Amino acid sequence: MDSTRNSFLAILLVLAGAASYGLLAPLFKLAVQDGLGVAGLTCMQVLSGAALLWAAVGLGRRRRKAGALAETWQAWLKLAIIGIAGLSLTTVFYNEALSRLDASLGIVLLFQFTWITILLESIRRRQWPSKPELVALLCIAVGTVLAVGLLEQDLSRADGVGILLGLLSAITYSLFFFLTGFLPVRLDPMAKSAVMSTASFLFVLLLHFPALAGEGFSIGLFGWGTLLGIVGTAFPFFCFNYGIPRLGGGMAALLGSMELPAAIIAAYFLLGEPLTLWQGAGVALILAGIRAAQGKSQQLVTDGKEGESQL
Repeated sequence: MDSTRNSFLAILLVLAGAASYGLLAPLFKLAVQDGLGVAGLTCMQVLSGAALLWAAVGLGRRRRKAGALAETWQAWLKLAIIGIAGLSLTTVFYNEALSRLDASLGIVLLFQFTWITILLESIRRRQWPSKPELVALLCIAVGTVLAVGLLEQDLSRADGVGILLGLLSAITYSLFFFLTGFLPVRLDPMAKSAVMSTASFLFVLLLHFPALAGEGFSIGLFGWGTLLGIVGTAFPFFCFNYGIPRLGGGMAALLGSMELPAAIIAAYFLLGEPLTLWQGAGVALILAGIRAAQGKSQQLVTDGKEGESQL
């Protein structure tokens, strides 16, 4: 009974984290329209996300409700590597892509993480994706094309560098889902997220330090960066670090498809981007794909727990 309850909670949290991350694209576009630079926004996003997560870790330990921290330096090192490879690089590539592309195209490029993660999981398990996974992938693939209006877009006019950065963000995002699936369930999700975010901030700061001097600091940067840190770092990565080890990277990647409907709806309300009947059908197909994936959830929970022995 407890296992079923924990699995259901993990599914809900991964869905909530993906929906929160979906808000990042339209909010980031609004911040850029407000005159803020990409480097400053990216650094403030990961800094505020890390600070909020460490505050949550401290509060949890005062109340003695926190789980175990990493017990060896190897575990801390692996958390840092996942933070850099999966979190900071995804943030850097995705934000740079959004600064060059329409929000909808940037989202669909990032969304390629779904099939990449399933491929990585299939290679790890040394078996073909299951029928529910294949049905889910098909629904999500068709739904993605419809939801972003890809058939109506003229990709020949799109920024080539932006497209490359968007695809790179998909690869690094898939690495986050895949590698996080190997982390032990017993570790405190907040602490895991905080360590990853701290490593991410240090890497982003080193990468963007020359550009930061020219952009300067402002109240607007603090406000937008903190908001982006909440919806794009602190909340989703807490949810992912709780849910992914309990579900496995493949199942979590399919549930992460909730990000696209959330982004499409947010772009409609916040940016005034069109929401057509075809886009609505695409969102419905994505949700159907998520439902199909849940039929395989219990096996993927077991697969995800196999990763505990790897750390």
